[in-house]
Amino acid sequence: MSDPRVRSFQITPDDLEAAQLDELIREIEHKSLFYYKEKNKSLRARYVYGTIFLIINLCAWFIRDYAQKALALLPYVSSCGPEGSHCFHTLGVLRVSLGCFIFFLVMFLSTWNTMKLHQAQNYWHSDYWTFKFFLLVSAMVASFFIPQLYIQIYGEIARVGAGIFLGLQLVSVIEFITWWNNYWMPNNQSKQSCSFGLVMSTVFYIGSVCGIAVMYYFYAASTACTLNIFFISLTVLLLVIMMVMSLHSKVNRGLLSSGIMASYIVFLCWSAIRSEPSNTKCNAHTQNGHADWITILSFLIAIGAIVMATFSTGIDSESFRFRKDEAKDEDDIPYSYGFFHLVFSLGAMYFAMLFVSWNLEHSAQKWSIDVGWTSTWVKIVNEWFAAAIYLWKLIAPIVRQPRVHEQPQPTTTQVSRQIDEVNFP
Repeated sequence: MSDPRVRSFQITPDDLEAAQLDELIREIEHKSLFYYKEKNKSLRARYVYGTIFLIINLCAWFIRDYAQKALALLPYVSSCGPEGSHCFHTLGVLRVSLGCFIFFLVMFLSTWNTMKLHQAQNYWHSDYWTFKFFLLVSAMVASFFIPQLYIQIYGEIARVGAGIFLGLQLVSVIEFITWWNNYWMPNNQSKQSCSFGLVMSTVFYIGSVCGIAVMYYFYAASTACTLNIFFISLTVLLLVIMMVMSLHSKVNRGLLSSGIMASYIVFLCWSAIRSEPSNTKCNAHTQNGHADWITILSFLIAIGAIVMATFSTGIDSESFRFRKDEAKDEDDIPYSYGFFHLVFSLGAMYFAMLFVSWNLEHSAQKWSIDVGWTSTWVKIVNEWFAAAIYLWKLIAPIVRQPRVHEQPQPTTTQVSRQIDEVNFP
């Protein structure tokens, strides 16, 4: 006969299952907490990379405008040429850009296949800042030991990379406009959302019309400004085409997305005209030799815009996925690390082209950025390309719709014959 005291300490199957369940719950909670911390660390890391990119932009500006006087007493390496002339101004910007490009290219190659938070590449992306700082400084210093010929070759390659960056940025902006339109004007439209969307559409279109009027007044005041008149008039034509296509019965996208896109198109046209050289008669924005507070403020805003454009495009990998309906697991990375660093490496080429105004032969003026006829035409082509992408997104669903051909109805004789074949095989 068993002792009842012994039976009271025996573990039943139910107790064992409960203990295993508690242990499983604790393990799941521990993993969830780990994934939560890793995601937050990853999200904070992208702001660190953005800050690094901003500092590099400021270094490129200092190298272009003031480094030759400030560093006159420093000994120069042979690759910098006489009095360091090959390491300042345009070539200095390209060297800084090359160092930045090498750093982010290494980060891209080492993180492009990262998928899960527990992978080693995730820790490399979010940690080891001391080693990455050493890597960045080494890349920057090494770029000043490269001969001038290779720096000029990199400048030609940077033009292509900057063009690719502009294309990625356009796709990202248009996808954001589409998301904005869907957020303000959902499919199950209520009266409140429709009213709000209508108000915002009106605001954007009024802003676009005012921008057009201001450009005509300041940059196309006389008939001699034929090029500016052409740019502005073509912008008006693009706005009308986008509005008509958005309201077409087969498209039916409303006025909100086209209104936002219209404002963006007008901004690109204004930015292109302002990039014209100051010695042109039709440029109301004159640039004198000294830097006043408006010039300095505009310059700093332009640098901030470069960094924000690179950052926002880098974290927007969703816009470039072929399949956007993939469900995410808890241990998935919050954004594509490889794409993020790839965009920043292309952004290094982009800011180099802006600082040298897309011209590798002549140095830009102090406190100027993206000024010259090359810059003007790059922005104008960018405007046309943006309008073409947006119009294609409007008509693409119609073009891709499968054509349904009406099949002829079977005659009575054919139906009787099919019935006979079934009953009498």
